[in-house]
Order: sequence, then C-alpha cells, then structure tokens
Amino acid sequence: MKSLKNITGNSRIFGNESKLKVVRSTEIDDREWLGDAPVCAVLAKHNILHAAVMHAKEGFSVSRAHQSGTFMLASLEGEGIVLADGRWKKVKAGQACLLPPFVANSLKVVDGQDWKFCWVRYIESKACKPIVSEVSPVSGDFNGEPLASSILGLIAECQAELSPAATHLWVELIQHYVLSFAQPHQKDDRLWKLWHKVEKHLGDDWSLHGLAHDAKLSEEHLRRLCQKQLGRSPMQHLTFLRMQRASHLLSSGSDKIEVVAKAVGYDSAFHFSNVFAKWVGCRPSEHR
Repeated sequence: MKSLKNITGNSRIFGNESKLKVVRSTEIDDREWLGDAPVCAVLAKHNILHAAVMHAKEGFSVSRAHQSGTFMLASLEGEGIVLADGRWKKVKAGQACLLPPFVANSLKVVDGQDWKFCWVRYIESKACKPIVSEVSPVSGDFNGEPLASSILGLIAECQAELSPAATHLWVELIQHYVLSFAQPHQKDDRLWKLWHKVEKHLGDDWSLHGLAHDAKLSEEHLRRLCQKQLGRSPMQHLTFLRMQRASHLLSSGSDKIEVVAKAVGYDSAFHFSNVFAKWVGCRPSEHR
C-alpha cells in the first residue's frame, strides 16, 4: 500500500487500487502523488492549487496538520468520513464538505466502502480572507457531478493542448460550482443577516436564546435552519466563526493569547486554548 508522510505530520495512504485524475496549477508543485499531472496555470487566477477526481478504495486515508488553503470535497459515489470542526462527519453521495484553511483535517474511506469524490484545493494567505465566509456550510447536500465533469474536462483539455479559451471556461466552471456551495445565496435573509451581525461582534456574550431573538426565530427553528444550510448547530457555527477570527488574529498580530481570547468572546484563556486546539488542531501558542 502506497504511503507518503512528511516531517510536518501530514500523511497520505492512497492504496494500490485507488485511482486519481488530477490537474495542478504549477510545475513547482511536484509532490510524488501528483505524478505527471498536467499543469494549468489558469487555475492560479482563483488561487486553486489542484483539482481532482478520486476513486478511493479501502485503506485510503489522508491527514493534514495545517492545511494552507480551503478544501472543497464533493462525494459522488459511496461514502467516506471527514474530520472537521474537531469531529468526524460522514459524507455520502450527493453531499459536499468544505474544510477551511489553517486547521487540521483528515479524510478516509469507511470500512468496506469504495468512495468516489472530487475536490478543489486552494492556496490562501493568512493575511487574506479565504472563500469560507460567515455563511459558508461545513457540509450539506450538493450535486457534485457537474463539478467532477468540469475537472475531467479541464484535465482532458490540458492533455490535448487544443484551446486556451476552452481551458479558461473549464476553470471558470470549477470556480462557479465551488462558490455555489461555499458562498450560497441564502433563501432565508434572517439567517444571513444574523451571521453577518455576529461576525462583526464575536466578542459579545452570545447565547442560543440571543441568537434566536436577533434572527426573529424560535430556538428550534434556528437550529433546524442552521443544521440544514450550514451543517452545524447555531452554537457550533458561532464557535467556528470565533476560531476563524482567532486564527487570523494570532497569525497576523502580536497580541497576547488572553487578548485574542477576549476579542472572540472567551473570558478564560485556558478554556479558549482548549477549544482552539480541538477545532484548529494545535494550541494558540503553536499557531503563530
């Protein structure tokens, strides 16, 4: 079984029978698992590092200690599990998962299952806002077939080297399908307005009751909407937004951990550190 591991703690076990079709944005990215994947420089326009369609067999496993960009995964056939928000989530056919940058995550095949999925991997700076926003879901329903077809179309176009114009169109389609999931049009404006407000006041003492009151919804209705549209409960999504802000503050400034904790709503630096370690994968002191 093929296994790759580096000194940062990242590991990939693809297995001898897993099949991968991938396109990358630059020849500089010459890691072994990319093999002789075609290069499409146009991907860099949207900060896409690589995109792929994977047919994973039993034993497939990938772990990343500190992923440097957003990772969008859409399940096509079978199912797998993904480590996100500090816990394992099952991703079935017809669903997608969006993993934010600068956190630990993992994915693997469920025992006895084959898993076909596609992905788009971004490369993003800590100084810039990623495509993950306050209304981005962690998981949800998504038809990944058009995205997979666009990735395969781009690979075929790059291998044939026929039309730069067609290459550009394939890349735009890939970006379109990712954004349709990562930055969806909110059917309920109350939910969008709520999280837009919360994102600007993360240091406030938010509660489920307070969130529901601001959204003009019952607590149960808010819970159902968040679970359906974001794949998280309201309080889990609040924690996600706080950890995203804390990650940015720790990476871009020199404030003490106590100050960062207070800025995102934690009176106790110790409690904040424990929550950060669970969601991000390392202690705040290790994240700078």
